[in-house]
Amino acid sequence: MDRILKALTWPAALFIAYIFLWYEQYKLTGDPGSVALFTLLTDGFGLHGFEKPMRLGVASAEITASILVVLPWTRIYGGLLAFAIISGALFFHLVYPLGIDPLDDGGQLFRHACEVWLCATFVLLAYRLEVSTIIYRFTGIRLLKSV
Repeated sequence: MDRILKALTWPAALFIAYIFLWYEQYKLTGDPGSVALFTLLTDGFGLHGFEKPMRLGVASAEITASILVVLPWTRIYGGLLAFAIISGALFFHLVYPLGIDPLDDGGQLFRHACEVWLCATFVLLAYRLEVSTIIYRFTGIRLLKSV
């Protein structure tokens, strides 16, 4: 069963990479919608004028996650990074300050974030023993017993 789950991480990984890389065109070119979103975020944190570094930093992290998640030998790390990035994005959509439809696109940005979160979660669940081992190495906390 684990082999089947791990094989099914291919489509999930490719979807994560596709969505992240699709939105890079807006972040990296300074699209007005992307600039407005990151200005709202940085201003909300009192970091006025830091829109561009935050936008480009998030873009760099997403590109890194995209590369890591499609390579089988680094898929776990890409899944972890994608999960962390997109969990933050969902937090900012749901709690503060973006909302579900910040771009007046019918919530497409939020829907894509939810889909990426589900795919990243699936990757991490498929590799749950390996993820547990990584967490144990760094924290000393064992989540799952290895088989």
